[in-house]
Amino acid sequence: MLTGKVALVTGAGRGIGRQIALTLAEYGADVIVNYNGSRERAEEVVREIETMGRKAAAVQCSVADFTACGKMIEEMLAEFGHIDILVNNAGITKDNLMIKMSEADFDAVIETNLKGTFNTMKHMYRPFLKQKAGRIINLSSVTGLLGNAGQANYAASKAGVIGLTKSAARELAGRNITVNAVAPGYIDTDMTQAMTDAAKEAVLSQIPLKRAGTPEDIAETVAFLASDKASYITGQVISVDGGMAI
Repeated sequence: MLTGKVALVTGAGRGIGRQIALTLAEYGADVIVNYNGSRERAEEVVREIETMGRKAAAVQCSVADFTACGKMIEEMLAEFGHIDILVNNAGITKDNLMIKMSEADFDAVIETNLKGTFNTMKHMYRPFLKQKAGRIINLSSVTGLLGNAGQANYAASKAGVIGLTKSAARELAGRNITVNAVAPGYIDTDMTQAMTDAAKEAVLSQIPLKRAGTPEDIAETVAFLASDKASYITGQVISVDGGMAI
């Protein structure tokens, strides 16, 4: 489905990003595994991809750094020859009620989650326009659709990703470049496993399907949007949330 394609996945050292990278490789893509702090985990993902017979590379870069993003993409274009798929997955949380939230924590989440998405998209615009083809998939969140107490910064960043996605989709559609967002709900990852049982039950009670999603659920949706099967889909937000945002 993705044979001959090259994908850049940000924040791909663990969790949902890791699964996206592995799933894209399973479907035939070579994968650039971006990470910020977890070099060992990123290199482990690379090794797993290489066992599938695909090419992979781990590259360190904070997506919040505009100049560093440009350098990363320039270097990876030189190494791989082209990039066909951009998956903006990198993100952080710094939760607190707004009355207690510091300006620094608000800014940090916006810088990584929203501006980081802009940074990589901005640097990939010209290569995609030159190719007259490309797929951009941005990770938003059910929180960006519904809001969540104690996550004003995160919700704002993920709602912003949706606006960025729709605007870019309009700008790029004429060049056969699609831009979509995936909005995960409650997904079973290291982060959610750290929650208390009471907190987990409270979240599950809000999900019509009454269960958590898996990283594979998100990765398969991303792979579909990255493929030719989704060539007539752009500017959309696909909720993968068990019905939370109904």
